[in-house]
Amino acid sequence: MRRIFLVLLSLPTLFTTPTFAQAPGAPIDVKHYTFEIKLNDADNNIEGKATVTVRFLNAADGFNLDLVKKNAAGKGMLVSAVTENGKPLKFTQEDEQLKISTRAYKGNTRDYTISYSGVPADGLIISTNAFGHRTFFGDNWPNRAHNWLPCVDNIADKAPVDFIVTAPDHYQVVSNGLQTEEKQLDGKLKLTHWVETVALPTKVMVIGVAEFAVDRPGDVNGIPVFTYVFPESKEAGFKSYAVAKDILPYFIKNVGPYSYEKLANVQSKTIFGGMENASAIFYFEESVKSPEIEELMAHEIAHQWFGDGASEKSFGHLWLSEGFATYMTNLYLENKYGPDTLKVRLMADRKTVLKFEKSRLSPVVDTAVKTQYMQLLNANSYQKGGWVLHMLRRKLGDDIFWRGIRNYYSKYQGGNANTDDLRRVMEQASGKDLKQFFTQWLRTAGHPNLVVSWKFDEKDNNITINVTQTQENVYNLALEISVDGQVLTIPVKEKSATARFQLKARPADVKIDPNVNLLATFEENK
Repeated sequence: MRRIFLVLLSLPTLFTTPTFAQAPGAPIDVKHYTFEIKLNDADNNIEGKATVTVRFLNAADGFNLDLVKKNAAGKGMLVSAVTENGKPLKFTQEDEQLKISTRAYKGNTRDYTISYSGVPADGLIISTNAFGHRTFFGDNWPNRAHNWLPCVDNIADKAPVDFIVTAPDHYQVVSNGLQTEEKQLDGKLKLTHWVETVALPTKVMVIGVAEFAVDRPGDVNGIPVFTYVFPESKEAGFKSYAVAKDILPYFIKNVGPYSYEKLANVQSKTIFGGMENASAIFYFEESVKSPEIEELMAHEIAHQWFGDGASEKSFGHLWLSEGFATYMTNLYLENKYGPDTLKVRLMADRKTVLKFEKSRLSPVVDTAVKTQYMQLLNANSYQKGGWVLHMLRRKLGDDIFWRGIRNYYSKYQGGNANTDDLRRVMEQASGKDLKQFFTQWLRTAGHPNLVVSWKFDEKDNNITINVTQTQENVYNLALEISVDGQVLTIPVKEKSATARFQLKARPADVKIDPNVNLLATFEENK
């Protein structure tokens, strides 16, 4: 996803005390969700019926789902009934959990239906767009789905999902997967059924309900690409969003098969700049006129592979989503516009990382954040994560790097991975031990501070280059220095390193890190 900080800063209380129904060793695994949602134009109340298929991993006398209870302000969901095969079950609601009493044995698979209603406190954004028209948009990241959906609101629990939406018939509905039904009902209502057969985490399960203009700019490898924009944005939106059909082939070719049945790009009311909902990406309202729409779309489309298809096991490893999307965007733009584009973007990303570290010094793999996951939408997860992939690419070479990326996606497509899982795949692809590389760049806070000095010996035409690391933790790295256009590589494995090179004459031009391949600060002592 891409961030809009001003919006996030206005919503601090929404993400302070999330709870999860399923801790490690939880008794169930969700196998499928069907959410029947009724919307209206009279008020913000929704009526819901969720059928949740669960498999019991252990014998149990009950299980929990995440669901925000109706509070004193009237926001939240009130459960009226829980049934199994039509039989009522006992249940209780706490602040953010629905506790269901049922007896099951290990290996049992059961269907439970929860009837509920209420005004969503968050997660389903009910508002008006810039043109004054009413809209409804799911916006679940990171764990806001349980504000309106009974679910296991945990990134590690994936399941296929059906959304069956009943709404006034002047709306169109877009969601994950493929639309299988749309029919007129009495009372000027319309039922729309979307089916997603691929298992998803709840963070990317959504509906978008609004008055839309819809376009189909093309198909890619049999995958239909759609544009959904507000009718008033039709001219600008159809033109700007059409670039998606040019982005999709790059990732299919270089990473692997696209996981989903379609790709819809949707103008929305998301609180983010873009939100990578599986097969139904939501973009901020003004994106249709944004000069950076290609970059934004490349980032969100990359997430269909990294974050949606292969998801992190926990948010402490968010860089596997955001760092990947950041660097894959850079690679797409490098491929289209040339290597200088990549250099410019890497320099900007490096500047962002160094600025961030002055305010908060933490590792990229940040397991210290236990609840307020919005904190992780930072330069470590995005730009530094992307930089680590760039340095890994330079360390391994393009062929091995891409082989490892494809193997990683193939292995974890439809599942979850952590940083060590990626490391093991890249080690297997390269035949190299990458533990130190991953530890110093991802599990250690900060970056190398390098002082570089050089001296030329007129007698022997030798240049002696000295590199000193001034930070506390010593990195094992390779520093490139250009001498009159010739790129020299200096291995730096200790606090300081010295290297000598034969030249033809005194150098006229010496540049440190000329190809922008190292995340570090540089000081040159001449």
